[in-house]
Amino acid sequence: MLFKNIAVLNENLDLQENMYVGIKGERIDYIGKEAPQGYDGDEIYDGKNKLLMSGFYNTHTHSPMTLMRGYGGGLNLQDWLNLKIFPFEDHLDSHATYWGTMLAMAESLKSGIVSSTDMYSLCDDIARAVLDAGAKMNIARGIVHFDDSDPKKSEKYAEAENLIKAFPFKAQGRLIGEASIHAEYTSNPKAVEALAELAKENGAQMHIHLSETKSEHEECKARYGKTPARYFCDLGLFDVKTTAAHCVWLEDEDFYILAEKGVTAATNPVSNMKLASGIADIGKMLEKGIRVTLGTDGVSSNNSLNFFEEMKVMSLAAKVKSMDPLALSPDEVLFIATKNGALSQGRADCGSVAVANKADLIVIDLAAPELCPLHDIKDNLVYSCSPANVVLTMVDGKILYKNGEFTTIDIERTMAEVKKAVNRILGELK
Repeated sequence: MLFKNIAVLNENLDLQENMYVGIKGERIDYIGKEAPQGYDGDEIYDGKNKLLMSGFYNTHTHSPMTLMRGYGGGLNLQDWLNLKIFPFEDHLDSHATYWGTMLAMAESLKSGIVSSTDMYSLCDDIARAVLDAGAKMNIARGIVHFDDSDPKKSEKYAEAENLIKAFPFKAQGRLIGEASIHAEYTSNPKAVEALAELAKENGAQMHIHLSETKSEHEECKARYGKTPARYFCDLGLFDVKTTAAHCVWLEDEDFYILAEKGVTAATNPVSNMKLASGIADIGKMLEKGIRVTLGTDGVSSNNSLNFFEEMKVMSLAAKVKSMDPLALSPDEVLFIATKNGALSQGRADCGSVAVANKADLIVIDLAAPELCPLHDIKDNLVYSCSPANVVLTMVDGKILYKNGEFTTIDIERTMAEVKKAVNRILGELK
């Protein structure tokens, strides 16, 4: 495929206009001002009034929770979880998980998200949906383990081990299996050590929730005399590459721990605000050298997978947190949403428009009222753009979404199956 006459946000996030970009197989083969040779017979895409850029990397989500969009609103966090979410999740099955994930993939592609970092259960069904949709995912079976039994003998541990071995990190395919302890407050030290060992033995990455709420953070200190970050660090969890979601209530030492251990902090501003969990100190994280990435969290606590909204809110939250209107520039936001996200997933050849990189790309229609005039295209992308402006999403050189149509997803059937699954679950909850 050959894009012609298209504006490009290159690997340095510099704007280049009237460019040619050639795709061969899964990768970007050519970028230049002159028409390349060797594309006779390929699809030609006229990029007039359009922008080609990297797709987005959603680094913390729970895809099947599209089934719980808007469910249990108006409750505080603990009531929402215990009275609504956990009982609903007890009724999930293979059918519901698959179609809930497929709906998440459709919404993601429409929003320009090419890859997600997911933590949930019933991961075989999640993986099947992602592969069918053509998207990418770092997928982990979130482990919850309270009792004194051997975590290595649990069914959940076996699921996690099987997932990691089925989709090894070193293979770097569209699916990558990860290890995951759900959180400090949903596990015990024995389980943390077991999962850390599993990850080390298999060269896998780790995905956790960390200091999401003040109560979670303070209760860990009361239990162990340590912050959650220090607790996980002392148990060896951070000895493997880790993505820590939220990081809202980090204390001074925690920032140094995450920086020293190379832990990625995946911020989720919309979810954190909706649940009144707080605002993460992104400015301080960046100042201390912590890699920051962006996630939506589950749709149940965000209500959408709108990554443009997430970028905008992240930037605004950073400005309010620091009371500095210059905090978190559009360049920093876009780098966090693209290249940093790809790096956190171990996808070094993704996340930017560069020759030899994977062709995980999106096209933005610039001929829209909300993007006119274009004084600063990056400012418009962060503060004015929406999924409505995405007219093409490509993963590994394959077009999955174009002009409102999905090439791999039957969206009408997906929505019908989601409604069927939700109606069954709600009926069983009565």
